[in-house]
Amino acid sequence: MFTYPKDYDVIVVGAGHAGIEAALAAARLGCQTLLLTQNVDSIGQMSCNPAIGGLAKGHLVREIDALGGQMGKTTDYTGIQFRMLNKSNGPAVWAPRAQCDKKAYQFRQKLICESTTNLDLIQDQTKQLITENGQVTGLVTLLGIHYRSKTVILTTGTFLRGLLHVGEKTQTGGRMGDGSAESLTGSLNQLGIETSRLKTGTPPRLLLKSLDLEKTEIQLGDEPPPKFSHWADDMFHVEQNEASKGWKPSPSKTVLESYGQQVPCYLTYTTAKTAEIIRANLHKSPMYSGQIEGIGPRYCPSIEDKIVKFSDKEKHQIFLEPEGVQTEEVYVNGLSTSLPFDVQVELVHSVIGCERAHIMRPAYAVEYDFVPPQQLHPWLETKVCQNLFLAGQINGTSGYEEAAAQGIMAGINAALRIKSKNPLVLRRDQAYIGVLIDDLVTKGTTEPYRMFTSRAEHRLLLRQDNADLRLAKIGHEVGLLSNQNLQQVLQKEEGIERELERLRKTFHDKKPLLKWLARPEMKYDELPGKINLPAEVIQQVEIAAKYAGYIDRQELEVKRVAKMEEKEIPKNFDYALVPSLCIEARQKLSKIRPATIGQASRISGISPSDVGVLLIGLKRWSESEKRELTDKQKN
Repeated sequence: MFTYPKDYDVIVVGAGHAGIEAALAAARLGCQTLLLTQNVDSIGQMSCNPAIGGLAKGHLVREIDALGGQMGKTTDYTGIQFRMLNKSNGPAVWAPRAQCDKKAYQFRQKLICESTTNLDLIQDQTKQLITENGQVTGLVTLLGIHYRSKTVILTTGTFLRGLLHVGEKTQTGGRMGDGSAESLTGSLNQLGIETSRLKTGTPPRLLLKSLDLEKTEIQLGDEPPPKFSHWADDMFHVEQNEASKGWKPSPSKTVLESYGQQVPCYLTYTTAKTAEIIRANLHKSPMYSGQIEGIGPRYCPSIEDKIVKFSDKEKHQIFLEPEGVQTEEVYVNGLSTSLPFDVQVELVHSVIGCERAHIMRPAYAVEYDFVPPQQLHPWLETKVCQNLFLAGQINGTSGYEEAAAQGIMAGINAALRIKSKNPLVLRRDQAYIGVLIDDLVTKGTTEPYRMFTSRAEHRLLLRQDNADLRLAKIGHEVGLLSNQNLQQVLQKEEGIERELERLRKTFHDKKPLLKWLARPEMKYDELPGKINLPAEVIQQVEIAAKYAGYIDRQELEVKRVAKMEEKEIPKNFDYALVPSLCIEARQKLSKIRPATIGQASRISGISPSDVGVLLIGLKRWSESEKRELTDKQKN
């Protein structure tokens, strides 16, 4: 076995959306980082829809960006259509979404990784983890190369023993056209890490010129395009490593700037014929025949599931979404299936506007191993093996955004471990990222986890428009955001506070202001005595004024809950010493080992009375620890 001559601080396995954010975060924080992927040409590939954001997912991307991540910048750089969803509702659920140019996104992410200081890329596949004394120390690849590292982050996506299904036909692979990782699951099991199976799927891709778009409803992007990144000045920034010193990539235009306008998407529908085809061929679907063992995503169901579970609906929405400006390939959003190809042809032709559609790529389902995430600490390190972090779909999530959010946190925490600093854990009242990770490590998941605004109990505070105000200081403190970025946010904060104070002083009797607040449709421009302010400051002033009562109530709730989050549970606490705990509560607490009382209270099956008993047990434990310490000091 050949031992690679260079030692690393961090090795990231997998170069999807989680792996990219993890590797960039670690490298930008000064760690010697290796990004190991089985195909360098697939770095940043969008295996499913080339879209970023959407309901709640857009919040995650804005938060990743506020911390100093990459996804938002690359989305703005390569987007071909931008929309702000849910604008007819309150600001808590507004959500940016962008359709990206699939190849432009992939190539941009590859370039960013290649040109980042402290980051190496190598094409190979991980075979086995190497550990010593309960700590990961590196890994071995299929080529027989031993890479040494102080930490390892696994971001394997759907590739762990991936199995592709098209009808009864199966083949190994993490996605169509790529192989699977067959050995790594066994290595994890040997460490004592449990694994299980999940399933996801993707729809067929159609040829644009074969569609009858006149039968569909056109969907245009918003103007001006709502962007994801807070840092417009950093849009074209690409770091330089020593090998490329003196070479500067051309600050080429964004896709929109290059082609001049946003690309339209199209809305169409299934028909009665669609349902008839599904029902007649349901026995050929791997999900219904029992061929697939893994559980699929409830909130992104296959067309078979839609027809079966919503049998009363006469039609279902289908979105035809272009995959780029230099391709005729169209993504059929809403028609995910694993039926045989001949049935897929018939199925596609039953959709309005697709009667003569040509299928370029068939739909398929992919079944894969994942690690039930209750085996992780809130900072995404495994409990049974130190310095081993997991991020992305390996933790049971679904979606690019959920993966990237975990990736940046794993990268940050691996770097903090190298620097012997405490890990970063975002609270549920700080970020959707905090909600996501807390849900995973506390409640676990038995199906692909997808983020929704309804999962966040403090969602009026966690809006997509204030992600920078919430998280930029943390990103700067960690070391991912520059002083310039921080100053931008501080100036924004100052502008908001100054204008809110002016409004309070200007409207002494409050009648004009109350009249304004009572009409949600009114804008700042209609307010008497308005002054010229940046648009983003005006937006924050409007929201802060119009929703002041709701925001105040949520902030009070956050303070109340914070007391439970501040009450830490010692890592070595023995739940067996709390005799009043019921057996189920003791077993769950011992398995998950929550870090705080707040986390313990959110574990499924833990009742308020269990929490009360636990608090008493902790008090007795603390008193006992103090007595033991006093006795040792006396002796």
